[in-house]
Amino acid sequence: MDVLQYGKAICYSGYRAGQSPKTVCPSKEEIRQDLLLLAGEGFRYIRMYDPNLHARRALEVIREEGLPIRCLIGIDSDPESNNDRCPFEKQNFTPEQLRANAARNDAEVDRLIELVREYEDEVAAVSVGNENTPFWGAHLVSPERLMGHARRLKEALDKPVTFCEGIFEWPHIQELGHYLDFISVHSYPLHYGRTVDEAVDMNRRHYERIKAMFPDKQVLFTEVGWTTHTVKEPRPEGFEQAFGPDMPEEMEGMVGMRPEQANVPNQKRYITELSAWLEKEQIIGFIFEAFDEPWKASGPEKSECNWGLYRLDRTRKW
Repeated sequence: MDVLQYGKAICYSGYRAGQSPKTVCPSKEEIRQDLLLLAGEGFRYIRMYDPNLHARRALEVIREEGLPIRCLIGIDSDPESNNDRCPFEKQNFTPEQLRANAARNDAEVDRLIELVREYEDEVAAVSVGNENTPFWGAHLVSPERLMGHARRLKEALDKPVTFCEGIFEWPHIQELGHYLDFISVHSYPLHYGRTVDEAVDMNRRHYERIKAMFPDKQVLFTEVGWTTHTVKEPRPEGFEQAFGPDMPEEMEGMVGMRPEQANVPNQKRYITELSAWLEKEQIIGFIFEAFDEPWKASGPEKSECNWGLYRLDRTRKW
């Protein structure tokens, strides 16, 4: 039996021009505009990444407006160990810094518990983290620590608990998966160098693979999407070495996204075909993401800024 009933779902981060998680939070009126828009589009779940002021304001708006939206919310953990294989940054955290990060992560779990207790009706489920176990990751947290955080959430809350991770990592963290209430998968065909013609078939294969691994668990996607603009960038130095001979064949296109595939017509086709398949199979899939976010990269041409179904000014791309 599924833990969460099927409904349209989307990742929501409402930071606008001049805003970011480390600077200015969107106002309640800005969040209200966003959530009324998403509710009007038929979205019934949103995913948020931190138990911060942005999430609190979003939950307040959902309650005040009586919106038919519920939130999947987690913590965004700081690294608890150095990753010498990370090709994106050199990590040289001191033991003191890593202990401080671990203490901060524990405190974030407590903050999440406090927030969910305050907004029981508005929260559908909770997550112990986001992409904390990849070989290439910059925010590593051990499966044992993640399991400890899951145990803390289960003891404190009457909410299903999950962990949000990429398709290629789940085979390595099956023990953690068996402890969770449902399995949350990230699957990005465009990241793996696939065309829009191949995309939904790849998502389908990814779902079947994880479902076979966890036949007694509900499996859903917590990130699937298609950016509308990117530039060709070389893989970071040391990317292949991060994986060694174990790099999955499907991942060989990663970071080698095809710029000609990143456009509005392809996003429209992909999201339309994906949504039809998800609805037919009653699989929850959180589209990444609702709105473009310019704070995420050094320039607006980068893919990270252009995943939204809506532009920064809240107009629909298609």
